[in-house]
Amino acid sequence: MLLDREYKVPSKYNSNINLKVVPGHFATSHSHINFYMDMTTLKVRHSEAAEVARQMAQEYQYSKPIDTIICMDGCEIIGSCLAEELTKNGIMSLNRHNSMYVITPEFDSNGQMIFRDNLQPMVRNKNILLLLASATTGRTIARSLSCIQYYGGIIQGISAIFSAATEIYGEPVHHIFSTEDLPDYETYNQEECPFCKNKQKIDAIVNGFGYSEL
Repeated sequence: MLLDREYKVPSKYNSNINLKVVPGHFATSHSHINFYMDMTTLKVRHSEAAEVARQMAQEYQYSKPIDTIICMDGCEIIGSCLAEELTKNGIMSLNRHNSMYVITPEFDSNGQMIFRDNLQPMVRNKNILLLLASATTGRTIARSLSCIQYYGGIIQGISAIFSAATEIYGEPVHHIFSTEDLPDYETYNQEECPFCKNKQKIDAIVNGFGYSEL
């Protein structure tokens, strides 16, 4: 079983936040990686999601206004807790309802990120915080930023539980865990993956939602 190899990495910022890590050979949509980070309970267990949101909120307490939190990778519970934390800490929305929206994009049959007509008013001319579970190569963030800007959103922040990238398109990526917490973490192009070259089978296909063992 994949999770038999799992161990926990505590956050250096908050002892109540632990990242579950499994070493191995994993494939994402953009790369191969040598660690799978299981963020399931951080995203769906309310007490843990609230701790993650509380930590993330510290990056924005005294900064820019936020109207909308766009949630990727199943981070809606964290997004809701984050909106509550930011409102409680005085971060103001500039929309006429003086309340934050928490929304999730859709992906069409071509994998293109879209917002339906009913959600577009929550993006257009709104101050946006992009929330993700993880970012390995940064491509998902780059694609998300392009989509948000296409719909007229104003990027005010990017937050992720784990990020291997510190900056995308000049925007800092705020994170709770990074490669500093996993010094042996590596990401490879499929053609350059040493596991593949050694004919080591892929343990699982992974993304921000979870894993599927092979």
